[in-house]
Amino acid sequence: MSNLKDLGVKTYIFPQPVLIIGTYGEDGTPDAMNAAWGGTGDDDQVVICLSHTHATNKNFERTGAFTVGIPGADVTAAADLMGVASATKVPDKIARAGWTYAKAPHVDAPVFDQIKLTLECEFLGYDGYGRTVGKVVNVLADESILADDGQPDIAKLDPITYDPAHHGYHRIGEKVGQAFHDGLALK
Repeated sequence: MSNLKDLGVKTYIFPQPVLIIGTYGEDGTPDAMNAAWGGTGDDDQVVICLSHTHATNKNFERTGAFTVGIPGADVTAAADLMGVASATKVPDKIARAGWTYAKAPHVDAPVFDQIKLTLECEFLGYDGYGRTVGKVVNVLADESILADDGQPDIAKLDPITYDPAHHGYHRIGEKVGQAFHDGLALK
């Protein structure tokens, strides 16, 4: 314990995924928001921590749906724009990012063409702490990021993660082991 330094109360969980939350505004225009505090809630659920002041909340409360995109390193600046620019103040931020979109096939929310992995979600409500809960009803993946087995390949997706200590975006590194296998040798 002599080499450990007390850093106080921080949410230093590494890596933190960068998530692009897609919704439609009241007038039907697409909106995207960068959210770094979110993840898996259950086998078919996502949980996202969003302040209720965001227009995004009003959008999915009204439509009952949203998408969760996993941006790759190739769209880092555009993904960051979705976090630093509010749609209420920069209504054309999707166009400024150079993003195009289509309606998701299974929910009333946009899918952004430049994001190669997207979860289509039904809005289930808020948990006891006010976090957004969504049920994943479908996953869309660009064929360019799929492995030979037809599943997403993390190396091909090249997702960015958020560094809460230094406010940076990082790539995920090399594979170092096989889950549900390597520990069996120590059993």
